[in-house]
Amino acid sequence: MNILRLVVLLCSWLAVTGPAQAESVLAKFLPAQSAAELVEGADGFGPIRDDIPVAPVLRGGETVAWAFVTTDFVGTTGYSGKPIHTMVAVDADARIAGVQLVHHSEPIVLIGIPESRVQTMVEGYRGLDLVPEAAAGGTAHDVDIISGATVTVMVIDDSIVRSGLRVARTLGLGGLAAPAAPTGPSFEIDPDAPAPADWAEMEGDGTLRRLVLEVAQVNEAFAANPDPRAARRALTDDPETTFIEMQVALASVPSIGESLLGEAQNANLQSWLKPGEQAIAVVGRGLYSFKGSGYVRGGIFDRIVLIQDDISVRFHDREHRRINGIRPADAPEFPEMDLFKIPAEAGFDPARPFRIQLLVHRDVGPTEKLFTTFELGYQLPQQYLRAATPPPADPETAGAAETATAPAPAIFAEPSESQAQAELWKRIWRDSKVKIAILGAMLAVLTLVFFFQGFATRNEKRFYIFRMAYLAVTLVVLGWMFNAQLSVVNIMALTGSLMSGFSWQAFLLDPLTFILWFAVAAALLFWGRGAYCGWLCPFGALQELTNQIARKLRIPQWTLPWGLHERLWPVKYMIFLGLFGVSLASIEQAERLAEVEPFKTAIILNFVRAWPFVAYAVALLVAGLFVERFYCRYLCPLGAGLAIPARLRMFDWLKRYRECGNPCQTCANECPVQSIHPTGEINPNECINCLHCQVLYQSETKCPVVIRQLKRRQSVAASPAPRLGPAPAGHPNATPRLKT
Repeated sequence: MNILRLVVLLCSWLAVTGPAQAESVLAKFLPAQSAAELVEGADGFGPIRDDIPVAPVLRGGETVAWAFVTTDFVGTTGYSGKPIHTMVAVDADARIAGVQLVHHSEPIVLIGIPESRVQTMVEGYRGLDLVPEAAAGGTAHDVDIISGATVTVMVIDDSIVRSGLRVARTLGLGGLAAPAAPTGPSFEIDPDAPAPADWAEMEGDGTLRRLVLEVAQVNEAFAANPDPRAARRALTDDPETTFIEMQVALASVPSIGESLLGEAQNANLQSWLKPGEQAIAVVGRGLYSFKGSGYVRGGIFDRIVLIQDDISVRFHDREHRRINGIRPADAPEFPEMDLFKIPAEAGFDPARPFRIQLLVHRDVGPTEKLFTTFELGYQLPQQYLRAATPPPADPETAGAAETATAPAPAIFAEPSESQAQAELWKRIWRDSKVKIAILGAMLAVLTLVFFFQGFATRNEKRFYIFRMAYLAVTLVVLGWMFNAQLSVVNIMALTGSLMSGFSWQAFLLDPLTFILWFAVAAALLFWGRGAYCGWLCPFGALQELTNQIARKLRIPQWTLPWGLHERLWPVKYMIFLGLFGVSLASIEQAERLAEVEPFKTAIILNFVRAWPFVAYAVALLVAGLFVERFYCRYLCPLGAGLAIPARLRMFDWLKRYRECGNPCQTCANECPVQSIHPTGEINPNECINCLHCQVLYQSETKCPVVIRQLKRRQSVAASPAPRLGPAPAGHPNATPRLKT
């Protein structure tokens, strides 16, 4: 009986406390946190409240603040697609008393930003007063945006302020309280509102709201920035040039959607929206894009945000669709036309005013940007609203009313997400025509060189000049200008895509990377990995060019003993297999470990990065001054990853003599990366296809076989011709006898 009572009590306790603890992110992270590190002078935490996931922060037994994790109150999905967990403490005056970045999966290390810099940015929210933030809708402060981590910073900022306001309102901190219920009449969308006739009418009655910024206005806004670089980088276009014209409409209103999009697209829109969801249409033109291209990788549109009171909505790619065409005949031409869905859980009220905040950036350094914001206010015109009717008490009546007002099912084919993404990558390819043409020309030239390598390598001096020029273009154009540097991360991402659902269109969003990988795949079947490693890798080009400069400066060159070299080159394969194994468990951890590649530091970021990364990249280049392509030979996981499938190549293009290796060692001694064995055969896994051995193959001054053949020809040419006697009598060539 006692056991039965104990079981009942235990089940009752689990029923009361179990779900709250399981659902609270705070309960997961609080035990590992230090109260003193979160709030200065604090010595502990109290128990988590039952009604709201917050815990008192204690000092001498008294509550000095309330601690919570942002994820318990607002969405915090970042660049990685996973939540960013930030612990915040708010005191009785509604000031942020402490803040710590608890856990995240953001790949900020990949883009060259030290995590300490993000931590410093987060700690800068200490002392932020939430009372003026409540009055300004969460925009009373300046956001310390870190260039290159815009999405991450904006999500963190939004989550700290919005969750802080919710906690402060719920607990009544700083005099804040939850918004009182409206005393006047409430409104809802009128589904029977008449549709506006044309674009001019929509602009005139406020159905469309417009934000127009000229170049002069943007320059003036950045001139007010305390950083003097903002003014020095002013736009040089005509001051009256349109920087951006952006117009917004609440397209989920049936009559607005039909007038703006037409019957077919409006039906698709209505079927896309679930109960409680709304959508805005945003169109734009001018020098600046309200979308940008950052969302292609991060999935978040970081340039626009919808704000209503203390609610903010940032749009993800899954909440986005392109508009294929606008119905009104008098509508201007807009290169960007898009729909953005507002989720039901956001708490957005379409009958109340809201605003769209536009983030504008200005480049002030290789990887640094400054930011400013502009706002477009929107209020749905009264003709689209009606007084809200209270819900019927009878459930059956309520069900009937809901059925009667529900939108009719769409009768038009809804464009799929793949179709929308196809439009996106096609536009990106159109915008990259020049880059694609340059890369195509480089690939065409390289292909001709490989196919006609005997002719290309006939003159040693000319081929050397050509190779150095080609590598310089690879480094400067493909690398530093286009950032077209492949990485072992691409291989891991491809593997993850194949395991989770492969999509061609996801890879088509980066034209140069896609073309390079396609070219590499083809080259692996014909020539092996050397087509990329020896000619198209920007960091490989940087190593070889710096080594050639070192040779001109008479810096001694070291040739490792063959036995040591043979034991060192497998190291890169071990690095690759280790990274690949880690990626199967955690792609984020593998991406961090992939910093063994110096590509991001030396090529993508032009050495503008934290000093440990720069020191590592410089150390590799210094080693390459003495041992040509040191990194390529012994450490590069990308080269190792390409070498494995390269064993399937169908042809062996590099010509050899039977005497190569026995006794001749000329090619083996002069191979830049020691890919030729002492026995004469070429190791295709290590060869970079520099074609130096093919230059030697035809050299009349270095190759013993060619020299011997040349001497034989010269000997034959120099020997006297045999003397022949007179032709016998009767032969046609016989000298006729004179008759006497």
